[in-house]
Amino acid sequence: MDISGNRRRVAIIAGVRTPFAKAGTDLRHLSAIDLGKMAVGELVHRSGVDPATIELLVFGTVVPNVLAPNIAREVSLMPLFPKTIQSWSVSRACASANQAITDAADQIVLGQADVAIAGGAESLSNVPILHSRGFADALVAASKAKSLGQRLGALAKIRPRDLIPVTPAIAEPTTGETMGESAEKMAKLNHIARRDQDEFALASHVRAAAGTKDGRLTAEIVPAYIPPRYEKTLTSDNGVRNDTNIDLLSKLKPVFDRKYGSVTAGNSSPLTDGGAAVLLMSEERAKALGYKPVAYIRSYAYAAIDPGEQLLQAPVFAAPTALKRAGLTLKDIDLVEMHEAFAAQVLSNLQGFESQYWADRGGFAHPMGAVDRSRLNVMGGSIAIGHPFGATGARITTTLMNELVRRDGQFGLMTVCAAGGLGFSMVLERA
Repeated sequence: MDISGNRRRVAIIAGVRTPFAKAGTDLRHLSAIDLGKMAVGELVHRSGVDPATIELLVFGTVVPNVLAPNIAREVSLMPLFPKTIQSWSVSRACASANQAITDAADQIVLGQADVAIAGGAESLSNVPILHSRGFADALVAASKAKSLGQRLGALAKIRPRDLIPVTPAIAEPTTGETMGESAEKMAKLNHIARRDQDEFALASHVRAAAGTKDGRLTAEIVPAYIPPRYEKTLTSDNGVRNDTNIDLLSKLKPVFDRKYGSVTAGNSSPLTDGGAAVLLMSEERAKALGYKPVAYIRSYAYAAIDPGEQLLQAPVFAAPTALKRAGLTLKDIDLVEMHEAFAAQVLSNLQGFESQYWADRGGFAHPMGAVDRSRLNVMGGSIAIGHPFGATGARITTTLMNELVRRDGQFGLMTVCAAGGLGFSMVLERA
């Protein structure tokens, strides 16, 4: 969608996130709802927006809580908000927060709202563990039993194998391939060398460590008090390594193809807990309330590819489409933020941006062009910072718009690859 040509421009006023923590570590006792509330509460506090002016809240998550599947509504029921806020949850895999942001932006463009909060959260420390079919059937039968004897008879049918828990699969239902296996396939198909992947991963950590040290990254973060004792405070992302080097990365064993592979834990994004949110307003309402926007949404685009081909390659279609809708070319872009699911995926996307083959497949006359690496993920990316599925898109949005201001840039381009062969891209214009 091209928003720039509409009379109502969508302004981004502010963005806030929690620290991102590796799953099973500092934030493991917090649910996705907790993390979403933390980010949204701080967003309201920092921006100074009157909670009564918020008309809608859209939130993304990929692994929902089965007891509270509408995370957006749970977040909107925080005491500081009126109970009348329209709220809904979205899921577009790793681009879920992007879907939330564009949903909210569309409502503003259509005149259905003037002030909105959008973002997402994920707690991969709290992925639901499912019962086996046999165990579930026995429990259901026991619950329906009308006598103790019938209940015991139903439970007696449980076999030891039925007690083995079932964890949600990370594989594509259509192909059976995991994300990592797909990244490995992309590395082979696109001839992405192990050394190049490790060097890209190292750069992600080096830049993220620098952004953490000088306060650029931590400025986006609300400190998190760590339960259950709340004696520790997490103020930065705990996956960023300032002590890694190429030798250490090169010694890690491949994970998905142990004999011939090149994708390792070191050049992949870790499973992560975290939340992030942005405040959106119509340009008119922002001016009326006395807010100076940080950026405007110039355009955005979604794309899809056969997940059995190259699962994470859809940004090669989404990015040039977003640029075309914005009336821009890559030469106009000052900063590029790309989601780093895997170094192999980013390097494949970058290769695809320069490829006539992919341009032809996308219906473009020419390739998008080569991305200047000095303008790419200037404060690191998901490999170092982490990747809470539902939150990453809002994190990238926040980082990109803030860095555009710091560097006095005009236009920023972001891309996100996602499971299912999906891709997203957005162009931001500094206000």
